[in-house]
Amino acid sequence: MSSPVFSNHGCRLNMYETEAMKELADQAGLTNTVVINTCAVTAEAVRKAKQDIRKLRRQNPEAKLIVTGCAAQTEPDTFIQMTEVDVVIGNTEKMQPSIWAGLAGDFGTEPIQVDDIMSVTETASHLLDGFGTRSRAYVQVQNGCDHRCTFCIIPFGRGNSRSVPAGVVVDQIKRLVDKGYAEIVLTGVDMTSWGADLPAKPRLGDLVLRILKLVPDLPRLRISSIDSIEVDPALMQAIATESRLMPHLHLSLQHGDDLILKRMKRRHLRSDAIRFTQEAIRLRPDMTFGADIIAGFPTETEAHFENSLDLVRECNLTWLHVFPYSVRNGTPAARMPQVNGRDIKDRAATPAGRGRG
Repeated sequence: MSSPVFSNHGCRLNMYETEAMKELADQAGLTNTVVINTCAVTAEAVRKAKQDIRKLRRQNPEAKLIVTGCAAQTEPDTFIQMTEVDVVIGNTEKMQPSIWAGLAGDFGTEPIQVDDIMSVTETASHLLDGFGTRSRAYVQVQNGCDHRCTFCIIPFGRGNSRSVPAGVVVDQIKRLVDKGYAEIVLTGVDMTSWGADLPAKPRLGDLVLRILKLVPDLPRLRISSIDSIEVDPALMQAIATESRLMPHLHLSLQHGDDLILKRMKRRHLRSDAIRFTQEAIRLRPDMTFGADIIAGFPTETEAHFENSLDLVRECNLTWLHVFPYSVRNGTPAARMPQVNGRDIKDRAATPAGRGRG
């Protein structure tokens, strides 16, 4: 093996960053190396990453093996203790050219290169002009999360929310359109928090309207997952008036019962979710929705779960990403009374819980 082998786990943002790492590794001249970009969203995601590490080591016994990503950031000691692993690098470090230059040079100096993610105040500057398909490209506009939902480990893997300035985003999209891309997908960890850390504190809707105004040749703009309670008036305006904004939104809802939402430390009630979807459809009749739902959150009863199923119908959700709840050590939810594992699996497998159509 000469060129590095990359294995990606998890979200679209991880996929974007894996493509960026490929460029950085190539620029550094890295060879005979395996890189695993991990996910930490569930315990199952971490288990699959470890399984992949063992498989890739067996397939590449002489290669250097690097582990990075959210699971590497949150539990670096877990991975460096695996005999298959040579180096663990953090989520900030993986986007730094100097780190890859060092890995290509004297590989054996620092087995763990993971700094405090909470000290990071800017997004990585590495931008990709072309990750995606022939016609669709993904553009990272935000990273990190300022919220602390009781089930979620991701803020400790990604750090606090950081936004890419609008001018940088627009310039990149112009380059992508000039290259022939017909659709741009805006991506991030907590998209609707975009702009809170920038001067004048613009909102996501401001960014969307600015892109559509300043890149008139862009045929289609799409937004990845959003938190509906944080949607701003400008984004609602874009939904109502901008045909180039695609009529599909993926919503971070997580549950349909108010008590469970409170225990999750979410910022919305079920009525907020219903109100948002109804208003969006009123403004844009062809609007469709997907959503994230967690099944089996601690203390969840059958009645609580039924409220989630009802929410699927009341919000007219056509596609669901259902997560069976899994304990993440260090989160408040891990200390709450847990639901029986069999009940969690059964609820996650409920036909209505898998979404419609």
